[in-house]
Amino acid sequence: MFRYSSHFALLLLSLSMMIALISAYFSLTKLSILLTWPFFNPYLSLMTLDFYFDAKGTTFAAVVLFISGSVLLFSSFYMEDDLFLTRFIILVVLFVMSMNLLIFIPNMIAILLGWDGLGIISFCLVIYYQNPKSLAGGMLTALSNRIGDVMILIAIALMLNNGSWLITNPAISKYSLTLTILILIAAMTKSAQIPFSSWLPAAMAAPTPVSALVHSSTLVTAGVFLLIRFYPFLSLFPEFKFSLLIISVSTLTMAGMSAMSECDLKKIIALSTLSQLGVMMMSLALGLVELAFFHLLTHAMFKALLFMSAGTLLHLFSHNQDLRGFGNLSGQLPFVVSTIVVANLALCGFPFMAGFYSKDLILEFMLESSSSFILLWMAMGATFLTSAYSIRLSITAVWSPMKSTPFHSNTEKSPTILLPLTFLSIFAIMGGAILNWLYMPSSLSPNIPATIKLIPLLVTMCGAFIVWTLNTFLTSMKNFFLSHPLAMESLTSMWFLTPLSTQLPLLPSMFFIKKMTFTLDQGWLEMLGPQGAPKLSSATIFSTQMLTKNMPPLILLLGSFFIMPFLFHYLI
Repeated sequence: MFRYSSHFALLLLSLSMMIALISAYFSLTKLSILLTWPFFNPYLSLMTLDFYFDAKGTTFAAVVLFISGSVLLFSSFYMEDDLFLTRFIILVVLFVMSMNLLIFIPNMIAILLGWDGLGIISFCLVIYYQNPKSLAGGMLTALSNRIGDVMILIAIALMLNNGSWLITNPAISKYSLTLTILILIAAMTKSAQIPFSSWLPAAMAAPTPVSALVHSSTLVTAGVFLLIRFYPFLSLFPEFKFSLLIISVSTLTMAGMSAMSECDLKKIIALSTLSQLGVMMMSLALGLVELAFFHLLTHAMFKALLFMSAGTLLHLFSHNQDLRGFGNLSGQLPFVVSTIVVANLALCGFPFMAGFYSKDLILEFMLESSSSFILLWMAMGATFLTSAYSIRLSITAVWSPMKSTPFHSNTEKSPTILLPLTFLSIFAIMGGAILNWLYMPSSLSPNIPATIKLIPLLVTMCGAFIVWTLNTFLTSMKNFFLSHPLAMESLTSMWFLTPLSTQLPLLPSMFFIKKMTFTLDQGWLEMLGPQGAPKLSSATIFSTQMLTKNMPPLILLLGSFFIMPFLFHYLI
């Protein structure tokens, strides 16, 4: 088992290095290649399979393969006792293949191979443990993504009128606005934007290596990458940018508030992913396509690192996900704690870490171009919350006193832990600078005063300082949310999105089913069938019994009617 996962990991890492070199060549030469393979030609309808290679696609594929190889290497440690590790490896490899098909295929019909492949295999990975929690999370994930699949199918039908399904430059028609709405909804479902956000925390029922892959660089970023591919077409409609800006800012604010009240370690990291997806969507709404793609790459690196570091803690603590069960780990697991701190600093946008170069620029452009004070306030508030929940996680898991029994393994010397965490830590520290030097244009800088540019950094430091103060000096202060259960429930359920998106859609159908059951199954069908037949037969038997009981008088009466004429005839 260990041998197979290591071999696949080395293969994916080697492919990642090779594609990274190709990506650098494409980026330096500004080269793009469109390959067309005509594989079916019935009469005059030519059907082709297209592949599109450019700097964005190859860079993204290199990052996906690098993280996938690290995840498979890490799974050798995390799932060493799993009986079905081979099946897990096959599912991960199929997942990576589906993601690469989505990246390199520009044809709207053929892109379903990758789009639906991600949905189906993610469902299989989420229900991997086959318990009620994982099955519920898998169904919610599959049904939410199925909405996006339907939107893609309707978009394919509308693009039929254009005579081409290439997404690089769709033709303008009277259905263009409808096509824009469909693509936007499909991207929202895959990237878990409001109101389709509830499936992302539910998918945490999957094994932690799956979460490190799915929720860092593959499934959740598929929607963002689809919008990046479609952006030249989508940007023609002002309604797209305005709607996406409101949705993205609401999503990142909601995710930050929910992460502050959550105690499940994996759900906190999932909500941080949701917040960063909102940042990517916000940058697309502002027209910053290059920055959105830049943040997608840097986020993939440090979020995979954070998931794997948290997975190491879960594995050593008997898979206990409650954040309150950790503590005082800095002396017991110094390497793992160091990687958690590095990932959290990159997530907060600490200067010169990977997340700083992309996130800080996005917020600066938001300060420059935002026409709504409310949206700007919400974006800065979400930045404050990102710093707050990251510091809260570090304080609770790393520096606070131990709150559970110290019966856990504290080994971190396995090479399957050290190698992937080391690789990802290097990119979480230096990846932002490297990508910024290689790919980002030097002219991409907002025209605002230096004091305004310091606002995102000051907001980040303010959030960290306030949470540090509240969690270290004022620990005896009564928690506000514990005395207000409705406010606590609204935050832990993501502004009640979880019950609204899972239970509310079922109410009309359940009411209709109940009425039909009482009316048909337990109504007319019962009267005509199981209950009606005995009643009819009992009534028939009763009438027959009454008839047979009075049979002799009836026979005499009937006989008299036949005999009386003969008697009168002979007597007269």
